[in-house]
Amino acid sequence: MLNKKTILFSLLICCYAFVVLWPCTSFAITAKDKYFKAETCYKKLRNNPKKYKYRHNWLRCIEKFHTVYKYDPKGSWAAAGLYMSGELYGKLYKVSSRESDRQETIDIFERVVKQFPKSKYKGKAIKKIRVFSKEEKNKKKVSTKKKSLSEKKKLKKDIKPSKTNKVVTITGLRYWSNPSYTRIVIDADKDTIYNHRLLRKDTSIQKPKRLYVDLQNSRLGDGIKKTIPINDDLLSDARAGQFTADIVRVVVDIKSFKTYKIFSLKNPFRVVIDVWGTEAKRKTSELKTAEKNKKFTSSALAKQLALGVNCIVIDPGHGGRDFGASGYLKGVYEKDVVLKIAKMLAKKIHEEVQCEVFLTRTRDRYLTLEERTAIANTKNADLFISIHTNAARSRKAFGIETYFLNLATDNESILVAARENATSTKNISDLQTILSDLMQNAKINESSRLAGHVQTALCNCLKKNKYGRINNKGVKQAPFYVLLGAQMPAILIETSFISNPKECKRLINPKYQERLCEAIVDGIKKYIKETNPTAFHGFKGSLKTSSFIQA
Repeated sequence: MLNKKTILFSLLICCYAFVVLWPCTSFAITAKDKYFKAETCYKKLRNNPKKYKYRHNWLRCIEKFHTVYKYDPKGSWAAAGLYMSGELYGKLYKVSSRESDRQETIDIFERVVKQFPKSKYKGKAIKKIRVFSKEEKNKKKVSTKKKSLSEKKKLKKDIKPSKTNKVVTITGLRYWSNPSYTRIVIDADKDTIYNHRLLRKDTSIQKPKRLYVDLQNSRLGDGIKKTIPINDDLLSDARAGQFTADIVRVVVDIKSFKTYKIFSLKNPFRVVIDVWGTEAKRKTSELKTAEKNKKFTSSALAKQLALGVNCIVIDPGHGGRDFGASGYLKGVYEKDVVLKIAKMLAKKIHEEVQCEVFLTRTRDRYLTLEERTAIANTKNADLFISIHTNAARSRKAFGIETYFLNLATDNESILVAARENATSTKNISDLQTILSDLMQNAKINESSRLAGHVQTALCNCLKKNKYGRINNKGVKQAPFYVLLGAQMPAILIETSFISNPKECKRLINPKYQERLCEAIVDGIKKYIKETNPTAFHGFKGSLKTSSFIQA
């Protein structure tokens, strides 16, 4: 009969085997299970003629096979998973006839050859590469034979806009950059479907790492600048070309990067590409240099006290041909009122927060919404504040509210966002479906805190100065285009209702504008102090400041 010590020892051995040895086998088992699940997905797709037609069903099965490879790239099932993802892309190409699918197929098989040279899948992949490469040559031969004058005329006739299939014109490329961030915008005259892909560096054909965006059913506009040299720390250039008769491809040549995001905005339609590198070291190096030389200037001291709030970008909404909301009083427009408030605010921030301030515009000029955020990012701003006036159909509507970027939680917020975005409420709903991905780099919590301090300060300050009927509409959230992609705490302030008789008169009054600015500065200071309770502690005296400048 076993004694207690023997039983205890046996239990310890079992526990050791479970804890130590089980993880050693879990990779292979899990990868194998994942492969069979992917295979089941493909079998169901193959046996279902209805699902077979639709692209998203193929992509779902492809992703399952690719997950096998990603889960354990050096495991025994990795080559099989990667090969099968290429196999399915090839079959998808037969269904879709998309050039991008054929290229994707070849690229995946080339990865199989390079990464798994001793695998049985290497030979199969090489054969597949030949097959799909021949298809391109055959296409070129056929197109060469058919390229007569009459055929060219026919091609042009085929791509003329129709009621059901309007051709999209790509009208321009724009960019903004600094050493750690670049934003590229592709402008179009209509909405269109697009897809993108990141390609690895290929020394065999002397191609750098590159990112491309294919815009469907599109043509390059006349006079468009096809290449824009960027030459910053991240990117070399961006190139636009007519990839096929109905696809415009924009290629971004990459030097180095950390991550990127691609999203589209509407009215007008444009595709925004944000590329980020490693964080800029400018601020840290400045302080180290100051410490080394033991020459702490007043501005350097203020920067340390303010917890790194070295730069604030103020954005006066609208401008130029975009008048914004019309006031209750004739000839009063949002673009003019917010510019005056923004200039006054910039001056007060210099005096009291002691940091650098940039205005996105210092005069009546038009700026796109994506350009305003790009300015804040390229200036390495620590805070971004967009100034607006509210409006409503009902002249009775009044009050102050402050927004930060997030999903809208009520219909009123959706209406405000639609007006400021110059788009429809339907487009706002569409944007909300992809917003969670776009906000991964956004400073949501910090923006919420900043908005709370500013909103509270605005209402308290105006009440304190005996302005009657101050309606605190609170802090709200909505998907504003102007805040998308901001890499710092960012808020949008609806200072008052320009459509309300009383508040319109207040908004054009310099004294009221000054009170608004005092309150916003107070909110900023409280936000800084909350983030760092010792900020400004013991700091006295005035500091020298430079005048604010336009970005």
